This record gives sequence, C-alpha cells and structure tokens, in this order.
Amino acid sequence: MKIVAIAVSKSKGTPKAPIARALLVPDHGIEGDGHAGDCHRQVSLLDADQIEKVRQAGLKVAFGSFAENIATVGIDWKHVPVGTRVMLGAEAVIKITQIGKTCHRKCAIYYRAGDCIM
Repeated sequence: MKIVAIAVSKSKGTPKAPIARALLVPDHGIEGDGHAGDCHRQVSLLDADQIEKVRQAGLKVAFGSFAENIATVGIDWKHVPVGTRVMLGAEAVIKITQIGKTCHRKCAIYYRAGDCIM
C-alpha cells in the first residue's frame, strides 16, 4: 500500500483540501481535521482507483473531493476486515473501525456519477 494524497478540512461534511504532510495524533485523528476527536471514525481512507474511475466518467474531482483523509493505491479498503490494524508510514498504526459510510444526503457527485464511492 502507498499513500498518494492526504487531505483535511476544518469541518465535517465538506470537501477536504490536499496537504503535503499530516500529524496523526493518537486517539484523535489528523491534527486540524474536522473529523478528528472523540469519534470512532477519526480518519477516512479511500482507494485512489475509485477516484480515478469517477474522473474517467467525466467528473472533475480531486483528492479530498469525497471528504477522504488518505487516498492510497495497492489496497481495496472495502475488503479489509473491521479490527484490522494498518501501518501508515514508518510510525503510525490505525485500526479499521468501519467499512464505508452512509450517504446521508446525495451530493452533486452522486447525481452525476450515479453512485457514492464511499
């Protein structure tokens, strides 16, 4: 697995902006991100291939457009069992607590792509 993008936003429910580096705080999430804190879903992961499929469908999306914190290649997150521990970089270890998330309100990307990739 390789990390290809890291993104954060100040509040939940908004697209995230790519950043060059991040600090993963134990039992908190990514410093400065709206999802960090007392929650079981502190960091969201997305397979970059899913983003590329949406791009190939003609949509203009960037890393962070799906509110994902970390985009990767080499692992299909839908098939990683809950409870699995994953090494990010040389020092950080995360635990998978949920697969996917409920699309509470369908965004413009859903209507253009016909599906939610999260």
